[in-house]
Amino acid sequence: MSSAPGTLYLVATPIGNLEDITQRALRVLAEVSLIACEDTRHTRGLLNHFGIKTKTISYHEHNEQERAAELVALLLSGASVAIVSDAGTPGINDPGFRLVRACVEQSVPIVPIPGASAFVAALVASGLPTDEFYFGGFLPARATARRVRLAQLKTFPATLIFYEAPHRIAATLADAREILGEREAVVARELTKLHEEFARAPLSKLEQRFAAPQAARGEMVLLIDGTVINAAINDEEIAIVSIAARVAELGAEGFDHRAALKRAARELGLSRDEAYRRLVAERARARMKDEG
Repeated sequence: MSSAPGTLYLVATPIGNLEDITQRALRVLAEVSLIACEDTRHTRGLLNHFGIKTKTISYHEHNEQERAAELVALLLSGASVAIVSDAGTPGINDPGFRLVRACVEQSVPIVPIPGASAFVAALVASGLPTDEFYFGGFLPARATARRVRLAQLKTFPATLIFYEAPHRIAATLADAREILGEREAVVARELTKLHEEFARAPLSKLEQRFAAPQAARGEMVLLIDGTVINAAINDEEIAIVSIAARVAELGAEGFDHRAALKRAARELGLSRDEAYRRLVAERARARMKDEG
């Protein structure tokens, strides 16, 4: 037995476009002793594409507990192991936690190999605030449990992000609108693939759009703004000052947008994050008024 344990590599793989894999990921996958994968057939297709011959073994939610023990024993003997999911970063809404935890307990070195993650790609391109967000994985499939979960997040002041199945997206949008109130939202689907799409609109309009079965196709990420469109600023506050108007005034005076928002926030005794949320809410209301 080797005197030192091997290394566990957490290797991110593409979520659609094979060009998104990194050179480091390819090197590690080719050099490790074994690749633990969610679906060996799926991963073998990726490995064959890049000419990688490393042996694979299954590691999924149904065998995770016993397989984790086997892999830790292998790592402790000095072998190196890479873990991959079918797409994206292992451990993010996919198996991996048990193995990582077991390696931590046994002092096995753990090295992340960063790469694609669907919810991060969706967030940065959504147009919703990125300074604070909550990723909730998949919401419960049953309506009652789903509504309870949404209610728990109603007052959370951050962009909410979930994965959702096409056949549930319309129901989830309807529940979100009823529980959270009308909010700006985005449905990002088929990320990095040929039919990639970002549908941006208030929850009610997205609910209508995805009501038809043919409209709800592909892998989806649902993102919801942290504030209600028509309740972010009360009437008294609007009468006193408009964040958007003050930012525009400062912009006319030569301030760039970031500096203008910072100064407006300071003048009103608000944090920069709160000022930004109010600015987004004002603009959303103005847009809905123009469209309505």
